[in-house]
Amino acid sequence: MSTSKYYGRRRRSNPPLLPDGVDIIVESPPFSACSTIDKLLVYASSLIVVGSPIWFYGGIIYLYRKWRHYRALAAQAAATAVNDCNYTATSYETSSGESSQERSEKQQSHHQQQQQQQQQQQTNNSSDYENYQRLAKRYCTALITVIVLSIWGPHRSPKVGKLLGVRNWRLWDAWLNYIGYTVLHDRGGEQQQQPIMSPEEDNNTSPILAFVPHGIFPFALAFSCLPEQGYQDTWGVFRPVVATATKLFPLVRMFISWMGGIDASRDAVSSALTQSDTTIGIAPGGIAEMFETYPKPGLHRNDEAFRVRNGIFKLALKHQRPVIPIYCFGATKMLRRVQLPTFIENLSRVLKISLVLFFGKWNLPIPFRQRLMYVMGKTIYPPLDNIKHDDDTLFNQQAQDMHDRFCDEVMRIFERNREHYGWGNKTLRVV
Repeated sequence: MSTSKYYGRRRRSNPPLLPDGVDIIVESPPFSACSTIDKLLVYASSLIVVGSPIWFYGGIIYLYRKWRHYRALAAQAAATAVNDCNYTATSYETSSGESSQERSEKQQSHHQQQQQQQQQQQTNNSSDYENYQRLAKRYCTALITVIVLSIWGPHRSPKVGKLLGVRNWRLWDAWLNYIGYTVLHDRGGEQQQQPIMSPEEDNNTSPILAFVPHGIFPFALAFSCLPEQGYQDTWGVFRPVVATATKLFPLVRMFISWMGGIDASRDAVSSALTQSDTTIGIAPGGIAEMFETYPKPGLHRNDEAFRVRNGIFKLALKHQRPVIPIYCFGATKMLRRVQLPTFIENLSRVLKISLVLFFGKWNLPIPFRQRLMYVMGKTIYPPLDNIKHDDDTLFNQQAQDMHDRFCDEVMRIFERNREHYGWGNKTLRVV
């Protein structure tokens, strides 16, 4: 399990041994497994995907400004052509009247040359108008096409992702080597604290996978469901639950759609859970959680935090789904954020969109090379005698009980495995 180098800012040659009761499901690749090509793939895809909010909307603004620029030039060229035409006609009538009576042949020749020059200028203006009009139409078409495809398009169908074999792309091998993808299962030595489902019910019920923490960008959730190597020997295929705000990022939205993503609204998640064979994965901390860590005032860089609300446990009770807590060590260190005024954080919560100024390697949206170590805890089962009415007092108490057991389990797996990861000096708190 140990590697010759540590995947963080500090490197350890001999990390502490695993605690008793912890099994290795996916072993970390050696530090040297990430080749130069792997790094280039990671850097390029980060700039394209993680940086998509910048270049996509920047591209829309660029196309819009170009369209307006050439449309204005076309209108200007058309107005100039009309004015030249009127001036030429007036000049011709005056010169022809004067030349027949008062002017010499030399004056007539001069006016004819001037008239030819004006006609040539008129022709040039007409040609400029056509060129500007053509360019304006091209940029307008490109702008409309980009906007329409970002809102709707058959390319986001899961069938397209399957056809492209997206889960087996070479790109994901590079990413898993870059992050030193590791999965452990901390079974512990304790008995289950609560009556659980019968073995038959347990085997036939798909769980809810809860990944903690969210991080600035949900890398923990992404790498657990997107590459086939990330799930085939661990938790299996599942549908990720993602924030509604991801619709604002078309490229990210495309990958989510290929994975069968579910909107984070209560109704959408509940509808997905009605399908008994559907496993869902969620980062329950959401947008609010990313503001509860360093550099928030009063917090130290060694303080880690997670946030879980009761909503997911109410749905687990309603649909009789067990919840598997999974803590991902390193997820909060792949990107860093700049502390913004408090009202920006409050606005993010209201709009349900992450208004975060973040940076990574070289101050670009490229994640730092940080090992991700997933640790699965013991399953949190709903009680056998649960009540399925949201307004029932007992129902709320049972949801709160599942919430408390979940938080206790996350704290347990963090405390037991932080030394092995190299975070012996860090603390975890519930917010």
